Amino acid sequence: MPGFESDTAAEQRFNVNLSILFTELPLLERPAAAAAAGFTAVELWWPWVDSPTPEQSELDALKKAIEDAGVQLTGLNFYAGQLPGPDRGALSVPGEESERFRANIDVAADFAASLGCRALNALYGNRVEGVDPAEQDALALENLVLAARAADRIGAILLVEALNQPESPLYPLVSAPAAVGIVDRVNEATGLGNAKFLMDLYHLSMNGEDLPQVIAQYADKTGHVQIADNPGRGAPGTGTLPLKELLDQLTKAGYDGWVGLEYKPGDRPSAEAFGWLPREARAAR
Repeated sequence: MPGFESDTAAEQRFNVNLSILFTELPLLERPAAAAAAGFTAVELWWPWVDSPTPEQSELDALKKAIEDAGVQLTGLNFYAGQLPGPDRGALSVPGEESERFRANIDVAADFAASLGCRALNALYGNRVEGVDPAEQDALALENLVLAARAADRIGAILLVEALNQPESPLYPLVSAPAAVGIVDRVNEATGLGNAKFLMDLYHLSMNGEDLPQVIAQYADKTGHVQIADNPGRGAPGTGTLPLKELLDQLTKAGYDGWVGLEYKPGDRPSAEAFGWLPREARAAR
């Protein structure tokens, strides 16, 4: 694919999601691999899928790996269950999963703060058979308020993400308006204004949404953007999404935040999956 040069490329800042790229390497080797590929910023899903409260030594080891690599952690998910896997978050799931999410809130916030990370993503969680959706939504709002307050304590934003219906049929937030509606409810409940929309262009395209219209309507409520091409969730240029044009539109609409590379490298090493982005455009400007 030709280079990803665009009208507004100099204003765009990219980071690599180390939970989907460089996963052929052990977790602690991924930050350095991203740096070797020319990137200066990374993001992560909650790395300890079995534990919302890992040992301090594990947290310290990951912090050291990120610092030693010289990259900035720009985004972190709260505990979200088995991800990748069957789960899509924990905060709206009554019982043990909600308790695990709550136990994770300060752990995740403190870890983010220790690395200067200013964005925390809270995945909503799947609908549970036999549980009233209204009960799940009430629990979700309680937990999102707690998460928003923890994010505010460290000077961070709280992100709420829309996923896609085909791949996440039990997840209730499968459109931009659904996710933005939750953002508005959280901000109304806290008065903090730090809840923002995570605009994942791959998920929204899988839902068949009008992406230029979504950008026009919600750019001002967007705190983070993630990209992958569609079909296939591969690198830009492997599918049919006009990602360059969409990112240009976002920039012109006033979005100046990070663009997370959250795509699958395909049947090649992750280091070879960035040919679409000139090396000089990989380091944060």
